[in-house]
Amino acid sequence: MLNRRTLLAASVAAGLTGCSRPAPPDGLLRVATTNLPDSLDPARGEFASAALAYKQLHAGLTEYAADGSVAPGLAESWTFREDGRRWYFHLRDGLTWSDGHPLTAEDVVWSARRLVDPAQSFAQLGDFFAIENARAVLAGEMPPEAMGVAALNERSVEFRLTDPLGLLPVLMREFYPFPRHVIERHGADWVRPENLVTAGAYTLTGESQLHLSMTRNPAYYDAARVAIPAIRLDAVQDAATRVRLFRAGDYDLADQPPANQIGFLRDRLGERFRSFDAPILRYLKLNHARAPLAAAETRRALSGAIDRAFIAGEFFAGTASPTRHVVPVIDPEAGAAGASPALEIGRPLQIRTTPGDNERIALAVADDWQRAGVETEIFVTYATDLYQAVDAGDYDVAVASFNRGLKADPFFMLDPFAPGGFADNFNWQDAEFAGAMARARRETDPAARALAYQQAEARLFEETAIIPLLHERAHWMVSDRVAGTRSDIQPMLWRELSLLPTELE
Repeated sequence: MLNRRTLLAASVAAGLTGCSRPAPPDGLLRVATTNLPDSLDPARGEFASAALAYKQLHAGLTEYAADGSVAPGLAESWTFREDGRRWYFHLRDGLTWSDGHPLTAEDVVWSARRLVDPAQSFAQLGDFFAIENARAVLAGEMPPEAMGVAALNERSVEFRLTDPLGLLPVLMREFYPFPRHVIERHGADWVRPENLVTAGAYTLTGESQLHLSMTRNPAYYDAARVAIPAIRLDAVQDAATRVRLFRAGDYDLADQPPANQIGFLRDRLGERFRSFDAPILRYLKLNHARAPLAAAETRRALSGAIDRAFIAGEFFAGTASPTRHVVPVIDPEAGAAGASPALEIGRPLQIRTTPGDNERIALAVADDWQRAGVETEIFVTYATDLYQAVDAGDYDVAVASFNRGLKADPFFMLDPFAPGGFADNFNWQDAEFAGAMARARRETDPAARALAYQQAEARLFEETAIIPLLHERAHWMVSDRVAGTRSDIQPMLWRELSLLPTELE
């Protein structure tokens, strides 16, 4: 059994020696991230890397402002009636796709229907959970045309909701309309570089298993403000390799450095190493359909046995906060493990994880649980294999995390666990939690919405439906040639950035 000594044996600085930095190409932003998108189709992509690429290639009905708030996107304005049951989004005048084809309200309506139509996409309710008849369309009980969305004219779209939803404009930041005329011509191949038509700041010009190439889209509604002409996004799966290549001058932006190198990198890179307050949660997903984990008292005992302070201190250089909650709160009892009686599980618990930081966390958790009398078996696989196993229910425990990106409101941390959310795959149904989440989502009053979210979080905590471990910060390495970044927002909106002239060293 690997233990803490094994975990701490690796050298932090191995392979991190610097080297001379070559002159980068003018006008090209070079970005390294863990994975490339699993699909460039927003109706199919599930990886965080897909969401990052969508922010560059596609345009939302609303958008992220530079400070992370809500801003006009394809829609220049919006209004609501009936306390939030009817919403009206008004498109900008003269919108076109990157091929010059007009982008109209009918495209928006067709796109909304496509997202929940099981015949056209990996259908899910997502942010359309409150739209009239969306659930029935998803279940195949009604045709997509029955969904409560309609084009009032070429530039106005109406959304009819079953319940008020004050958050709809916020959620529409990640609703990316599709080019119907291209998808009907090419089908699933519409996302190939030679076919892809977008409405975002960039278009796709090249693709391989290791990189995406993008160029500025002259048809983008705000193209005059997009300063960087071209982007190359590379998949560099190994975090230590990303660090070495960034330090060698091969990249301008690189995310997710190894957690055990954060302190070293902060000292060595100085202003080129940036940390951001971010809605990142690292947690254990528990399969409630497996008998040992169906009992709340067992889940609470397993949670109480974990030394979160050790994980935060040893693996994250003190930049992560131990937590027992999903929403960040001050929790003085969240750190060290409590005294737990020996647990009678009856068989080893299977822990599924991915290589790197999650694997180290799995080993630490297994060590803590062994002290409480619980044996474990650890399965280390690539992310896609882990996701498939979780979706199929083939797991006991999975080390999981998500980064809500630019969604700065801390209560958005709960949304993935709501019924229909992307993290709602642990076989837990609870009417009290679901009701509180539904109330939070439909509230237009921020105070009332916050209260409902607090009630939902309290229920999640009371039941130990999952086991939160850490709230983390986001870390990026940013080269000196990148301008326009902010100290409080992750550099994920590349249309807001610019490049300084190249200087030969």
